[in-house]
Amino acid sequence: MTSTGLGARRVSGGVSTTAPGGEAGGADRSLLVIGAIAAAVVSASGLAAVILVVLIGWIAAPHAGAGLPAVLRSSAALWLVGQHVGFSYRGAGRIGLLPLGLVVLPGALLWRAGRWVVRTGQVQRLRHVGYAALALAVPYAVLTGGLALASRSSLESSSLPQSVACGLVLALAAGGLGGAREMAPWPDLVRLLPPGPRSLVVGIAGALGALVVAAAVLAGASLAMHLSQAATLERDLSPGVIGAVLLLLLQLGYVPNAIAWAIAFMVGPGFAFGVSTVVAPTGSALQHLPAFPMLAALPLGLHASMPAWVTPVVMAMPYLAGGLGGVLLVRAAPPLSLDAAPLWGLASGAVCGLLLGLLAAASGGPLGDGRLAAVGPSAWQVGLVSALEIGIAAAAAAGAANYLALRRAGAVSGLSWPGRAPSRPDLAPPFAARAASTSTTTPDETGHVIYLDPWAGDWQGGHRPPPSGPSALP
Repeated sequence: MTSTGLGARRVSGGVSTTAPGGEAGGADRSLLVIGAIAAAVVSASGLAAVILVVLIGWIAAPHAGAGLPAVLRSSAALWLVGQHVGFSYRGAGRIGLLPLGLVVLPGALLWRAGRWVVRTGQVQRLRHVGYAALALAVPYAVLTGGLALASRSSLESSSLPQSVACGLVLALAAGGLGGAREMAPWPDLVRLLPPGPRSLVVGIAGALGALVVAAAVLAGASLAMHLSQAATLERDLSPGVIGAVLLLLLQLGYVPNAIAWAIAFMVGPGFAFGVSTVVAPTGSALQHLPAFPMLAALPLGLHASMPAWVTPVVMAMPYLAGGLGGVLLVRAAPPLSLDAAPLWGLASGAVCGLLLGLLAAASGGPLGDGRLAAVGPSAWQVGLVSALEIGIAAAAAAGAANYLALRRAGAVSGLSWPGRAPSRPDLAPPFAARAASTSTTTPDETGHVIYLDPWAGDWQGGHRPPPSGPSALP
């Protein structure tokens, strides 16, 4: 798999126009070699950054019995956590509740690596960016699996299949997006989509963006209301200066998880923090929580989750987000028929439900085999309920917005439908659209022309169309 034969040259806007088989100067360098070099650089640089952070914590904290080999193994395990790879502790069980914010570091490095592979490999056709992303992702997944084996110890181990799969998916996504961005700016890439899929993407992005903003506001407000409890927990931990900085970084890493949980809360199913616990708009039932400052935002005990007047506002957010997505979908779509617009809204809701279900699955996970074995939202419940709520709201909003757009354009009037002529004021409304085809001329077998009025018995109230044929003659 090389960049030879990708021959095309980039023009302004990133759209290639030359025919296949053109020369791509210097394209004799193998994409696999370039991708392997980029994957090695990403792994080495990211691991070096993590080792630096772990070394700071190792120096600042008591480390009796823990030498540099343990530091290196811990750094490799933490780098795997950044790929969203869980691990198991002997006697404690599996740890799967991982901070989604740590994915930013490897994601940003892979983004830059994808751009470098496309630029260095002289990939000049947009459809060949996938080859460049694959050339980066395969060696990166192999290196990630190697780190999973190298970081194993008698106490901790990471799953090899999960390490390879997460490394491959992350490199394909981040590297592919980076490579596509190297080819052209985002507006040009979006305009390359057909009108239908482009409008669907706009509607989905609008609905998800509104939901994320509302969830961030909800999570931030809850934490602000319990800020004193969070400060008390941090003082009780006594982390010191360096420990406080590391604790702050860890909490920032869990901010995306908190937003995902707030979305699950607004949608309705809520989330759990332990076996037989729930935090939902209808109420919460929580037991003792770990001493982590961010968890002060969760209400302990058995009572209502929030004031009664806030509950309908929070539960209305998914419907408002779906309505916004439906309106944006219609505004970005080509002309739609009256029955097609709601179907497009339902399709956007289904895709939103799928994406939110995946986000819910990634935001939770077990904290051992005991009471905290169930932490986070249920992926299938969040996905199903959000697809219904967002889909129904988007369908209704898209149908209404599309009808108003057609009415303003004159494509819909009275009881007539798109594609028929607007009604005439001098004709009865049910038959106004038929005025254009009132009379037809049909030659018979002898060649004589027969004038026929197919709606002769339908005209009511004395209103008839203008005469045609011989009767129209003076």
